[in-house]
Amino acid sequence: MNKLTTVLATGLLALAATAEAGSKCSGTATTSRSVRGRHVLTAVVTHPAGKDIVDTAVAGGSFKTLVAAVKAAGLDETLKGKGPFTVFAPTDDAFAKLPKGTVESLLRPENKAKLQAILTFHVVPGKVMATDVVKITGAASVQGQQIDVVVKDGKVKVDGANVVKTDVACSNGVIHVIDSVMLP
Repeated sequence: MNKLTTVLATGLLALAATAEAGSKCSGTATTSRSVRGRHVLTAVVTHPAGKDIVDTAVAGGSFKTLVAAVKAAGLDETLKGKGPFTVFAPTDDAFAKLPKGTVESLLRPENKAKLQAILTFHVVPGKVMATDVVKITGAASVQGQQIDVVVKDGKVKVDGANVVKTDVACSNGVIHVIDSVMLP
């Protein structure tokens, strides 16, 4: 019995040390309590770090044009950063609605500043979930201009674009999918 107690105590100490090291990482929490003078691990809650906004968009499959534009504008590292950010993300179909040649023109190096302005108009600082979006009439974009928000008949529009999917969680914010490209 004494040997079993030693083995269990050693195992718990190893688990506690691992959990303690893991608690220094984002998304991990540990709780413990004292039992007969010993520190005992009682729970470990781990949430996977998840993907950042850029990696989530890549994995989504319908944001190839957006991801290409983000990279061409040099904003990929920013949107992979700590955040939090709220991104109103136009789909590939949304970009296809633009006049022919617009996307190709914007992706040229000489139009980088214009592309950055358009893309940062789709980003709001902070993590604004759908339950918050429906309570506001506008939000200041990272680009500096106001994004108008209209809620009518249970549907949300941001600067005229329909929000077609909400609350796509990312490790550094949230994505709301829209059906049109918003232009500042």
